[in-house]
Amino acid sequence: MTVEESFYIGYISKTRGLKGELQLFFEFEDYQDLSFDVIFVEMNKKLVPYFVGQIKFHVNSTAYLNLEDVDHIDLAQPLVRKKVYLSLKDKPERDPEDFRLTDLKGYLVVDEEEGEIGVITDVQEFPQQTMAFVDFNGKELMFPLNEDLMLFIDVEDKVLEVQLPEGLIDLYTAE
Repeated sequence: MTVEESFYIGYISKTRGLKGELQLFFEFEDYQDLSFDVIFVEMNKKLVPYFVGQIKFHVNSTAYLNLEDVDHIDLAQPLVRKKVYLSLKDKPERDPEDFRLTDLKGYLVVDEEEGEIGVITDVQEFPQQTMAFVDFNGKELMFPLNEDLMLFIDVEDKVLEVQLPEGLIDLYTAE
C-alpha cells in the first residue's frame, strides 16, 4: 500500500493503559462512516498495515482502538504521533451537493478591493470558527470563513470572492 493508494484520516495521539490501547484523533470529517478492518500507519515513509481488533468512538473526533498484535504499552508507544491512512477503496462516497468549507482548499481568493490574494492552502476548524490559510506573496495570510466575509463561491472555477476587513492585508504587507 502506498500513500497514493490511500487517504489520510488522522493520527495516533497517545496510548491508554498498559495493554496497548491507542487514541486516534480524526482529521477526516466523516470518520463515523469509515470501515476499520485494516489501518495503515506511516512508519519511516512506508505504510505498515495493522488489523483493528476493536474501536470505540468518542466525542471530539477521537476513538480508542486496539490493534491485533499490539497488546502492551511497549508495542503501542512507537505508534504515537504517527499518521494513519485507509485504503482508497474504503473511502465513503459523498453527495456532490454536500459542499463544506473544508472543500475550499485549493480555491483562489479574490478580495473585492485588493483583487487576487492567493490560493487557500489549508482550512482548519477551530471551536470558535473556521479559518482559511492563504499563501500571500510567500507569507501565510489567514482569515475566518464566515458569511460576513464570503461574498460568492464559484465551485466550477474554484474561486472564493471575499470582502476582507479593512487593514487585514496591510498586516501581512507591513515590514
